[in-house]
Amino acid sequence: MSTASDPQAAHDRVAQSFARQGMMRHLGAELRRVEPGLVEIWLPYSDKVTQQQDGFHGGAMGAVADIAGGYAGLTLAPEGMEVVTAEYKINFLGSYQGGALRAIGRVVKPGRRLIVTSAEVVHVDESGKEGPCALMQQTLVPVPKNY
Repeated sequence: MSTASDPQAAHDRVAQSFARQGMMRHLGAELRRVEPGLVEIWLPYSDKVTQQQDGFHGGAMGAVADIAGGYAGLTLAPEGMEVVTAEYKINFLGSYQGGALRAIGRVVKPGRRLIVTSAEVVHVDESGKEGPCALMQQTLVPVPKNY
């Protein structure tokens, strides 16, 4: 059964790859939800993800959006393949302090050669209040898994 029709297989596939992400481990990112075509990742606030004014850095927003979109694409990629980002475009909407970033990646159009995704990054403060941070669109290329 392919991961596209098996939520547990999709979760296991993404979790295995996510565990190999040194950057996400370093930043403290957490894989929270995996469904075929959708992945949610949280990035807690820390001094590892801030810019000079102590808000979340745009690079951290871009990284978590890229990973959420990429893993959403991986859930629908052919078996035996990983995905790499060919390009993404991101709009930064705001920077916040404290709380965490929630990035939700979704597949817009799956394909054998290219996969198009989008991701929305939202700040969630300690009380649960949300604010928009970034919107991203991305093109992924499936490549052979080499591990």
